[in-house]
Amino acid sequence: MAYIISVVNQKGGVGKTTTTVNLAAYIGKKKKKVLFIDLDPQGNATSGLGVDKGDIENSTYDVMVDDLPISEAIISSSAKNVDICPTNINLAGAEVELVSAMSREQILKNAIKEVEADYDYIFIDCPPSLGILTINALTASDGLIVPIQGEYYALEGLTQLIETVNIVKKKLNNKVGITGVVLTMFDRRTQLTRQVKEEVENYFGDKVFKTQIPRNVRLAEAPSHGLSISDYDPNSKGGKAYEALAKEVISRTKAKK
Repeated sequence: MAYIISVVNQKGGVGKTTTTVNLAAYIGKKKKKVLFIDLDPQGNATSGLGVDKGDIENSTYDVMVDDLPISEAIISSSAKNVDICPTNINLAGAEVELVSAMSREQILKNAIKEVEADYDYIFIDCPPSLGILTINALTASDGLIVPIQGEYYALEGLTQLIETVNIVKKKLNNKVGITGVVLTMFDRRTQLTRQVKEEVENYFGDKVFKTQIPRNVRLAEAPSHGLSISDYDPNSKGGKAYEALAKEVISRTKAKK
């Protein structure tokens, strides 16, 4: 059975989608079968994995709101061994439309059961909020990866995230926990970044991954070509960093029996 990982931080602009896309791609290159679920209405991961949002026939919206079997929304991506359940802006309406839905926190978890045995890993790219879509992701997950930007106010809002995770753990999914925390947009030359690193390590301890993701132009360019960094420029600093992070993630997780 797949190990299900949500990449989550309600703070925007922390490299969440970049991290999810590139982790999925590098783990796929390690001969693991990966499903990517785009749960962010912006759909940046969908286009970043080579899918035209305008040409999507079925999407995460149809799975969440219209009870479409997830197998009917899954398509191939540009990354090796990575399938995707794509999304588009329609998903933005799901928060409102799911208000009166029965067991609304468990919709994604129930949908995933259909295909869970077909994959080694399932990655969920969460929206930058703690609304019903993110709660669905937390309820479905075995572990969480939290990207934190190596800049001022890096820990802002994380207390709320941890409180939300604890509520979900208590009421909806007692197995979910933080697999790891990754520092993104990292510039080790600045004193501020080093201070943030120390602060994050004091807060999360050994949950912090050894790999830090640097600021890197090639990482920013790759999505415009519909490619992960592993296909666009694996020898770049960003490519090497995400490859190292993928190895750490694999070492911390294992497929469920």
